[in-house]
Amino acid sequence: MKPTILFVHPWEGSYNKALLTAFEEKFKQERTEYQLIDLYADDFQPIMTKGDLALYNKGETTDPLISKYQAILNQTNELIIISPIWWYELPAIFKGFIDKVMLKDFAYDEKATHLVGKLTHIKRTHLITTATSPKWYLKYIVGNYIQKVLINRTLKDNGIRRVKWHHLGRIKTISQEQRTAFIKKRVEDWFHL
Repeated sequence: MKPTILFVHPWEGSYNKALLTAFEEKFKQERTEYQLIDLYADDFQPIMTKGDLALYNKGETTDPLISKYQAILNQTNELIIISPIWWYELPAIFKGFIDKVMLKDFAYDEKATHLVGKLTHIKRTHLITTATSPKWYLKYIVGNYIQKVLINRTLKDNGIRRVKWHHLGRIKTISQEQRTAFIKKRVEDWFHL
């Protein structure tokens, strides 16, 4: 079992990429083997096609990338998700990842009245997000989608229960010192430094 980073940003020059680089450097420094799912670099196709949908209720896929991601998640004991927030939620490519990778019989079992998550071997998850909106705005003004839907329902229904959400808002206006401090704090928090 290994930690896995799920990276959700297309631009190499982004602040999110700086976060990813900091984690990768620390894993290498600690000689800790880790796995990376980089949705944009992998050219992941988030659209549910007719073919995908035909296999969905069977919990099956014909996409080798989906099978690869499922194999990685099966070997994951800790998960770091690094993503921007666009329009108050994670990018559509992340939603496509949930739709296409978190399949029945892999990520959950269906019961008559509820879902039973199967990814309970993922013992710790840090969701690290960035946006122009501060966290209080996301939580109290626009409905708290990240906490209420993503963390408390979607991830939980797939067995991912211990999730900490770390957010850096006002990304366009904060200082470089604040950006650097946030990266340092996130890495220290993960590695318990």
